[in-house]
Amino acid sequence: MYTQTLFSLVAAASTVLAAPSPRPRVNRADPKCPIVFDGRVPLNTAPTFFDTSATNTIFNPDFVKGNDLKWSQILKFPNDSSRFDGSKFTAVEVTLSDKSIFQKQNGFRRAGLQFSKDAADGEGGKGVKTLHWSVKQDAARPLNLTHEYLNVWHEAADFSNNQIQFQAGSIIGKSNADKNNFKILDRNGNSLYSVAIDKKQWQNFALKLDYLKNQVTIYYSAGTAELKSVAGPKSVNLAGGGQFQLGILKKPTGSSDVVNTGYQSPNLNEGQIYGGFFLEDSADGCVSL
Repeated sequence: MYTQTLFSLVAAASTVLAAPSPRPRVNRADPKCPIVFDGRVPLNTAPTFFDTSATNTIFNPDFVKGNDLKWSQILKFPNDSSRFDGSKFTAVEVTLSDKSIFQKQNGFRRAGLQFSKDAADGEGGKGVKTLHWSVKQDAARPLNLTHEYLNVWHEAADFSNNQIQFQAGSIIGKSNADKNNFKILDRNGNSLYSVAIDKKQWQNFALKLDYLKNQVTIYYSAGTAELKSVAGPKSVNLAGGGQFQLGILKKPTGSSDVVNTGYQSPNLNEGQIYGGFFLEDSADGCVSL
């Protein structure tokens, strides 16, 4: 009887130890404004969902990624969620490898998600819109901040510039004193806002883009806190249409021709975790905080 009881207790303990860890919970908030483009990933979405237009209704399955890669080889799905993910959405990690070469851009390593319904002359670049995203660091796939990273941006329709850009690392041609900061810059590289990269918790950002007045207002919070206005409205040049992109574009070092040449370390294994990615209509002043 004693042996049977002991066996039962050990078996029960093994079951408890083998049970998966519960999904982390945060103080979530639902978007309160009309959503124009929703890039939040539903829970339990299969990685292969992102590979073809037949299934992928969230992001463009063809751009922007390594020529010989599928999105199911690029994206990871941490058991985590950010402030605006709610109970139905999950974080997604964009990763880089040695194969992350888009077209013939041998200087870059890149993987960028685009809203599937975004168009160069579409609603994303008209009126007053607010772009939301949250970001978290992966200790197993850290960024090499001696390089310049473009993480979130709105690229003009003629590909000549980015009207707004969210960056990390050492900006080429500038001091690397703030390489450990996230920087929000305008199309001319002027700083609009900067904050230290947090290695442990979520960081939440929102950009209110007023295309009518050519102004941007920046909102920020850390962890589960409500977003607060931290900069603006500031005058910027938002003209030129274009599309939003979220992910990683890692620039090389040691070259003035960063698109085509330069140094990239081999055996690359880097990642950036994202959540709460959506564009909302702020025509009436509405901003989800």
